[in-house]
Amino acid sequence: MTEEKDNNQNIVSRPPIVVVLGHVDSGKTSILDFIRKTHVADKESGGITQHVGAYEVIVPREAEPTSEKDDRARTITFIDTPGHEAFSAMRSRGAKVADIAVLVIDSIAGIQPQTKEAINHIKKAGIGLVVALNKIDLPGANSEKVKGELFKEEIQAESLGGKIPCVEVSAKTGKGIDSLLELILLIAEMEDLKADLEKPAEGVVIETYLDSLRGSVATILLRSGKLKIGDIVGTPSTYGKIKSIEDFKRFSLTEALPSMPAVILGLENVPRVGDKIRIFPNAEEAKLYIQKKERKAGETSVILAEEGKKILNIILKADVSGSLEAIEQVLDNLPQEKIVLRILEKAVGEVNEGDIKLAEASKAVILAFRAKTSSVAESLKDRLSTRILSFDIIYTLAQGVRQLMENALELEMSRKTIGKMKVLVIFKTNKNRQIIGGKVIEGEIKKGVKLEIWREDKSLGKGRMVSLQENKKDVTLVAKGKECGLLFEGETKIQEGDIIEAFEEEGKKGEL
Repeated sequence: MTEEKDNNQNIVSRPPIVVVLGHVDSGKTSILDFIRKTHVADKESGGITQHVGAYEVIVPREAEPTSEKDDRARTITFIDTPGHEAFSAMRSRGAKVADIAVLVIDSIAGIQPQTKEAINHIKKAGIGLVVALNKIDLPGANSEKVKGELFKEEIQAESLGGKIPCVEVSAKTGKGIDSLLELILLIAEMEDLKADLEKPAEGVVIETYLDSLRGSVATILLRSGKLKIGDIVGTPSTYGKIKSIEDFKRFSLTEALPSMPAVILGLENVPRVGDKIRIFPNAEEAKLYIQKKERKAGETSVILAEEGKKILNIILKADVSGSLEAIEQVLDNLPQEKIVLRILEKAVGEVNEGDIKLAEASKAVILAFRAKTSSVAESLKDRLSTRILSFDIIYTLAQGVRQLMENALELEMSRKTIGKMKVLVIFKTNKNRQIIGGKVIEGEIKKGVKLEIWREDKSLGKGRMVSLQENKKDVTLVAKGKECGLLFEGETKIQEGDIIEAFEEEGKKGEL
């Protein structure tokens, strides 16, 4: 990351952007809840944060600030990224836009799989790191043990002679939270984060969704410049004239400054999360930029399934763009050696009439993640028997898609040989039926099994057993060494000396 350093008065210090990473249930959202004095987790399905949000926090001084500028210098912008493994893509994006990472680790459970994944994101991003050892107030907490585990991941704590600060915190009691915030501000001061207010505004889209009344809504973070109402902005996927700017609390603003989470309205369509946002002098230039990006993306957008593989077509609708990205990441990780997933369309918003028609024409399944279905689409769905599967939690959606894939696979038949019988005599032959007698030479012969006829180690065909007798009495089973008679039905003409193999077949559900 290159920061502007200049004596120009337009070069100003900007607040640090902090990404909070950690394994599911590590307590990172609870830490932010304590800081923000809100309860994000209580509003989320399954108690897991489903979307990326950005929040500003002003760290109070012991003395009153002397000016509003002084307040701004004590501001931290947090990006809250989900902790569940389904959100690898969202966590990765968060790390790339941040200056500092707070790695939250459960002091009891220690380093978990997504903790290691988060460490990799942080290393790749090359950003500052603070480790928050959470749940330190609970029995069994062992911060020294966790520091030892961190050492194995090439992260050496300051207390062990390294450079990485570790803070013991409790999201429940608030212990260590103030120290954590002060450490973040100290690192930011050492990094000397700057932004040029005179440069054209540049930033990143953090979250998006479609509002039925307000249209496309996007949360952005600027890295340089200022964004004002009336500016023409564009991303690789859409453009528009800024009609409204709000802060993360939805209070109206006249402009957005660097590192400030801002909600903007006015884009023609919902942009993709992670898109870079730029200012253009006019709408025509913004359109040309988008068309160029779309042409480039289209050159590599076609994916062909290998010959012989089944294809499961999917139409994906979600409440926000962050969900679309996370779902795609999950679906990409599903095994596709036997059946290929093909996303025909993905979009933010409710399931509409066009989605139903596309699903009907392509035999696709519609996956709706926290997305409603319009009344027109609902009526059309019932007439056409289109399948819409609705989900609130992404890993539940992944399980549902896996089940769909397995159901689409053909049953895998397994065969089990029950016994063999040598044909000794042909009693009667009539069209496709024969009454034969023989001796069981291996295993047993059971009523109802399937039969295969062998002559000199060559299979002649298969048939079925109509009845089974021993000593001229109907039986269900004849053991090895016993003689029996049976009524065979099939196209094969059996001769004396042939071997009849009795077998059973069992259908096994296809597995990915």
